[in-house]
Amino acid sequence: MEIILLENILNLGNIGDKVTVKNGYGRNYLLKQGKALRFSKENLEIIKKRKDELNKKNNEIKNEFKEKAKLVNNKTFSFNKESKENGDLYGSIKPKEIANEINDKTKADVIPSQIILKDDLNKVGLFKVEIHFHSEVKAQISIKIDKIQSK
Repeated sequence: MEIILLENILNLGNIGDKVTVKNGYGRNYLLKQGKALRFSKENLEIIKKRKDELNKKNNEIKNEFKEKAKLVNNKTFSFNKESKENGDLYGSIKPKEIANEINDKTKADVIPSQIILKDDLNKVGLFKVEIHFHSEVKAQISIKIDKIQSK
């Protein structure tokens, strides 16, 4: 499916770019969320006329996300979990749990889908996690997992 992007999308393209995506991704996500239009000569003309307006809107959104990123960048968030003798947790820490912790401690309004986990957080230790607020705005946080001390 050929579409024209209405906003910058990580690993896909920038505003006004014509890209080819799989039908499901285009139809169920990009078109539904208002992030793209189907490719046609009429839509291409519309985008050319609105490109400045779209870039201005994108910059406003990017600046808003930069403020949120400053709130959490290079911060450490701690979790106390039950673990086995060797340091393995009985379950892993999921993005939803991390987002809730960040939102409790800061006013950053992080949603779980913005949190990128390279590995499972299922051991005691310190882990680096990236948060992708926007295609051009990222923050890195540390997740510290400690054992719950048994009495």
